[in-house]
Amino acid sequence: MTKFVLIAALGAIASVSAAGPAAVILGTAGTFAILSKSGIDTVPTSVITGDIGVSPIAAAAITGFNLKLDSTNTSATATQVTGSVYASDYKSPTPAELTVTIGDMETAYTDAATRPTPILDLGEGDLGGLTFVPGLYKFGSDVTIPTDCTINGSSTDTWIFQVTGNLIMAANMRITLIGGAKASNIVWQVAGYVEVLAGAHMEGILLVKTAAHFRTGSSLNGRILAQTAVTLQSSTVTQPTQTDLRRILAQTADILV
Repeated sequence: MTKFVLIAALGAIASVSAAGPAAVILGTAGTFAILSKSGIDTVPTSVITGDIGVSPIAAAAITGFNLKLDSTNTSATATQVTGSVYASDYKSPTPAELTVTIGDMETAYTDAATRPTPILDLGEGDLGGLTFVPGLYKFGSDVTIPTDCTINGSSTDTWIFQVTGNLIMAANMRITLIGGAKASNIVWQVAGYVEVLAGAHMEGILLVKTAAHFRTGSSLNGRILAQTAVTLQSSTVTQPTQTDLRRILAQTADILV
């Protein structure tokens, strides 16, 4: 019965047309609002909707949250987090599950970084005032967002931004999604650090090789998946409410194998 239901769902999903590159498969990393290998620090009060986790570093590297372990010691809660908190030194099965999740994050980063035939250095790395249609974009230097920019496409279209340097968003600027574009379908692969300055608003999945810094009053509709540290200063991080349809397709296909 389950297989038939899944096959019917696959048929419906496969019929949806989409522009842009094939979706980046996040795996279990796609269940976290924030994931870090080196630690998550907040200056209260930040507001996070979704789970957060650290591995291989221990829970002591999650600072500013006033964590409270649950009765099973496999996860914790925090007043700033609508969701659960996980760390590598919590009780089994959390450590093993986090190892898989970190591996999925690293695989997703490599996938996004190695996609071929992108559009090169649009705006010479200055994204201010630009509107991005679905596609694969690569920048061979730092990328700045000094003024507002726009991402335009349907709810099934996809975008990948490959950044070989840092990604810096100026204070009080914002990325606006139009035409039905979804944050869950936008991937920023950043080899350097991400810095979102005070009051700015970011959209998309951040796959970050080094640090991610969100300054006072900044916000993100998306996920922060960082291979080093994440710092928040009274920031808001909200995981996407709609999962990318082509990611569902790939994961469901794995179930059927």
